[in-house]
Amino acid sequence: MGFVLSIFYFVTYYLTPAYLFGSLADAHIEVIVVVLVFLVSLPGLMKSFLLKNTQVLALMGLAVAVFMSGLIGRHWAGGGVKAFFSFIPNAMAYVLVCLHCTSKKRMQVLVLMLFLVCVNIIAHGYNDLRQGVPANAPPPGMALGGPVEVGATASPYLLRQMNNEEHWTYRLQGLGEINDPNDFGQLLVCIIPLMFIFWRTRNFLTNILFVFLPVSVLLFGVFLTHSRGALVALTALAILAARRRIGTVPALVLAGIMFAGALAFNFTGGRDISASAGEDRTALWGEGIALLKSHPLFGVGFGDLWEFTESYLTAHNSVIVCAAELGVFGLFFWSLYLFSTMRDAIAVASPQQVSESDQIPTEDDLDQRARWRIELLDKEEINRLGRLLVLSLTGFLVAGWFLSRAFVMTLFLLGGMAEAVYEMAVKRGMIAPRMKLARVLPYSGGLAICLILMMYIMVRALNLMH
Repeated sequence: MGFVLSIFYFVTYYLTPAYLFGSLADAHIEVIVVVLVFLVSLPGLMKSFLLKNTQVLALMGLAVAVFMSGLIGRHWAGGGVKAFFSFIPNAMAYVLVCLHCTSKKRMQVLVLMLFLVCVNIIAHGYNDLRQGVPANAPPPGMALGGPVEVGATASPYLLRQMNNEEHWTYRLQGLGEINDPNDFGQLLVCIIPLMFIFWRTRNFLTNILFVFLPVSVLLFGVFLTHSRGALVALTALAILAARRRIGTVPALVLAGIMFAGALAFNFTGGRDISASAGEDRTALWGEGIALLKSHPLFGVGFGDLWEFTESYLTAHNSVIVCAAELGVFGLFFWSLYLFSTMRDAIAVASPQQVSESDQIPTEDDLDQRARWRIELLDKEEINRLGRLLVLSLTGFLVAGWFLSRAFVMTLFLLGGMAEAVYEMAVKRGMIAPRMKLARVLPYSGGLAICLILMMYIMVRALNLMH
């Protein structure tokens, strides 16, 4: 029951209550779903590893930081409460995945759900594109960035934007929290490696139907977003995935060829990828760093960064957004979550850290009743799941370097999947227990400092280039 409600909760988040329930969305059905899934999950929560988990501590610290950013940064207690309740539904994804996606089969269902959500959006957006959109001018009476008018209705799946050739380009976007082409592109990039969870060795037809065809559809969706950040993230994934098989230098060459080919086929919709093309973004990064200096402890307020910039835009960098909105207090706990998640994902992906387990029962040891409950996962499969999650998290973080997506559900959902795989390995005696909190805390503090220094140096270097 908890697993089914969790999947329904995720679908509601990505497709929005208005899309799923229509006029019934006014009844706040999603709140009812949240309450139900929380109540159903309580018994499992009391018995789970989560109460001793570093990421849960990080999420609790982030929740406090979010509240304090509204209370102190905005000088408004009501703002703190509002920010808290905006953050919790996204963070809850981590808890739900850890509690209910406790097997490979359940993870496959979760990945399938994400894929179908994306296919639904791609199909709607592509259909609207085929209806016909103006090439050189916006529809009469509509502002830049507004939805494209298709017939008598507006398409929420397309964003109109002027490219460097002074032509209008139309970019695919999602709904709700992913109603931006870059955000939807980031989600697509994250799901692409996860589709290989359906891979079966020496089963060509299954791999064609359940891996290669779905990945092709997702890549087409990324193309329709014309997201430069998503293209950079795909390039990073190609390098990381290929270097294990062909080596680092050949992987870099291959990724460079793919990147050049994507640009040749107008992947970015006629928008440049260069330092000069990103001047406005660099300026926003600089403003974010300046706000961190003036509001160092708790930031300017969760979700309020755009109100403090000259152009009324957010910083378009997840690190800057976290630091400027939540201060060093919030950035530390965000780094704590990020470090713990990446460390565990890399650990289960490493053949040196995962061993074969003598505790895994063979099929002969299981009666017919118990077989469906116990998954036979060997070292190779655990490593493979870990590698897929490392790739997915890498795609999220690389794309997030150009996006203000520090607190979205996708990050917490991927973190939950990484921790669920780690727990599978722990229960089978295949990996050492998690790193103790006393060791994790200084590493997380060092990561937070490194992230800010990296952003500062990058901003200064880009400003010198302009």
